[in-house]
Order: sequence, then C-alpha cells, then structure tokens
Amino acid sequence: MASVGACAAARARAKTPSLSPQRKKQTVAVTYEDYSAIDPAGFDAVVVGAGFAGSVAARELAERGGKRVLLIEKKSHIGGNMYDELDEAGILVHRYGPHIFHTNDERAFKYVCRFTEWRDYQHEVRADWHGTYLPVPFNKNSMEIAFGPDEAARLTDKLVSVFGDERKVTITELRAQDDPDLAKVADFVYNNVFLYYTQKQWGLTPEEVDPSVVARVPVFLSRDNRYFQDAFQGLPKHGYTPLFENMLDHENIVVCLNTQAESVFDLRFESDAEDAPLSAIALAGKPFEGDIVFTGPLDELFLARFGRLPYRTLDFVYETYDVPEKLPVGTVNFTVSEDYTRITEFKHLTGQVAPNTTIMKEYSRAYADPETQIPYYAILSDENFALYRRYKDLTRNMANFHTLGRLAEYRYYNMDAIVHLALDLADKLIG
Repeated sequence: MASVGACAAARARAKTPSLSPQRKKQTVAVTYEDYSAIDPAGFDAVVVGAGFAGSVAARELAERGGKRVLLIEKKSHIGGNMYDELDEAGILVHRYGPHIFHTNDERAFKYVCRFTEWRDYQHEVRADWHGTYLPVPFNKNSMEIAFGPDEAARLTDKLVSVFGDERKVTITELRAQDDPDLAKVADFVYNNVFLYYTQKQWGLTPEEVDPSVVARVPVFLSRDNRYFQDAFQGLPKHGYTPLFENMLDHENIVVCLNTQAESVFDLRFESDAEDAPLSAIALAGKPFEGDIVFTGPLDELFLARFGRLPYRTLDFVYETYDVPEKLPVGTVNFTVSEDYTRITEFKHLTGQVAPNTTIMKEYSRAYADPETQIPYYAILSDENFALYRRYKDLTRNMANFHTLGRLAEYRYYNMDAIVHLALDLADKLIG
C-alpha cells in the first residue's frame, strides 16, 4: 500500500492481536450462537448482514457504544461477499468475485488497518483483444499495442496537445472535438474494450446501453497500468475472512449464521393497506426498541410485496491448473469474445506461492431466485429506484430502523465507501 507504515501504526494504537500467517491455524474468537437459543430482549441493537456494512456497524456499536449487539447473517459464514477460503487445491480464493481494497479515504483505511496486516498490491487489468492483452483503462501503452508505435505516437501527441498529459479523457470528450483522429480512438475503445463487455455484464443489446454510461468510459493519457490510482491500495495479508473474525471478536457481539431477517422479524404495520408503514418490528413476540441496522435487500424483507427489485447476479466457475501461473495479471476482461466477462487468478492478488494455481471465470446473469442466487449489482434506473423508494417508505415511521449498504440502499458502493458510511451511522447512533 501507499502507507503500509500508517497501517501498522493504526494497528499498534488499536492493540489488535496480529493474525497467524497460517490461515488453517487461525483461532476464531467470534461468539456464534444458534438463533433459536437467543433471547433478543438481552440485546441493545440488531444488525442484519455480516459484510463490511454490518460488521463495522456491529463493532462500533459494541465497542464504542457499549451496546450488546445481535448480528444475524443469512449465509453460513461471516464476511459477506468478501469471504475467502482455501480451495481444494490449497489456493486462497475469493468466493464471490475479486475484492481489492482501494481508497483515498484515510479514516476508512485506518479503520480496516486495525483488524489485519495488509499486503501492498496494485491491481492491473488487461482486456483480451483477439488474443492480445491491452491494459485497462485504455492508456498510452494500450494505444501502441492497438495502433502500432508510429500511429500511436501521432494519436497520443494529438490527445496530449488537446487535453494535456496524465489525464483521463472520456469518450464523450473525445467525440466533442469533432476531430476524426480523436473519434478514431473513441470508436476503438468503445467497440473493443467497452461494448461487448457491457452487454454481457448487464444483459443489454447495443441499443440499450445507456449513453450516460458510455460517456464515462475513459482513455488514460498515461503509462500507468494500474486499474486504480487511489492513495491506499491492497488486500488483507492473510485474507478477508480473518479480518472479519478480528472485527467481530468482541464480548458484546453475538453472531447467528444461517438466519434470514425475513424469517425472524415479525413486521407489524399500521393497517392492512398495502402501503401502510411499519409500526414495529418484533423479535420473539416483542417489539424491538433498540436500533436495527439492516444491510440486506429491502424488497426481500417485505417479501417482494410490490415486486422484486432488479439486480444482476454472477455465476463463478473455478479451474485449477498444475502450473504456477496462467495469466499475466490478476484480472483479464474478455471484451470481444467468450460468454464470461472476466477471469481472475487469485495468486496475483494474494501473493500466495504455490506450484499450482486456480482461476475463476465470471458469468453475469439476470437475478431471478433469491433462494439460489445472490444479488450483486442493482440495475439503476428511475423506474427501479421509484420501486425502491416505495419499499423504503414502508419504514418511514421507524426511527430505530436504519438502512445501510449496497442492497439496503439499492445503489453501488465500493468497500471503502461502505466502511465510511457505517462509521458515520455509528457516530450518529452513538452520539
């Protein structure tokens, strides 16, 4: 990371025990209970979801607020979509897609530093362009591969003369110049880096691709091949799961896995009208008066009474090879071929040394079945957000009910933003 020393200092101040370098020997000190054995009346707060949103909120309410916190999680593990584990081949893999922590938010960075050592890692992505690898975002190095050194030099000189060096320029900015050379670059990036990948990712035809999304596609006038340019970048040195184990290792936190909020929350409404707001949420027959932090899908809490909020889900296919390395970088996007969107090779991310390797192919699908699929990406539109607001309005009279995170707020957040929002909510609730 840009500040590994700052991370170490933050951990020292927090006096958080260091993790064992051997994942399999890590001592788990999280307090797990079966929900059927729990008396909710013994808790001051309930948190739904054990990803970053819920875990940060739970830790803060327990530690800084002195509250007894019940954390319920529908999965069979903590960590949410950041969960990682050793696969059958002994390779540390992220079970829900690659997660690289990157941020310019010093508070969020220092907070996660409390709970683990960090590995300096600068993520690089390549686009597989008919078997040739192009750096993504498209940059000066990509230009030379795509157009050849002489033509790339001419186009780059023109780009720099118009926009300046070391800038990210969008396709819209390129086309606004009414210059055939700049349009040539914009068209190449659109057709060979963006279009097919976006169609696969969102299940769209070319005509359905939102112009506002196209407008943000960048060309980076630099030779910096990093996917992110944030000040702080990296991964937990021993994996995300031990980070969450440390975060939830607190005497005031009890975790119940395999527990769905919609199964244990007794929703009480002000009337029988379809849009009647909640008057209370009861647990074990009694209205719960403490704070409830909800990080799950809001439509599923209300059993999709107005219809399901649209999401994209992901399928993952793992392949193990008896070679040390398959890809040149951590992630390769397939922008002109294949049904899958990208392949991730985790050893690049984790730094693990092994004679074999595991890759993961990623397929994007429509989200249709909450019992077998996981919602990953909200499909943002005015119509969909209006449906979300209808669900959110059912909680308008519940001063102790707080929505937090991607699913509960029906929007996209990076991990650092989630940490920041959870800390802000904790500040508010603790006072």
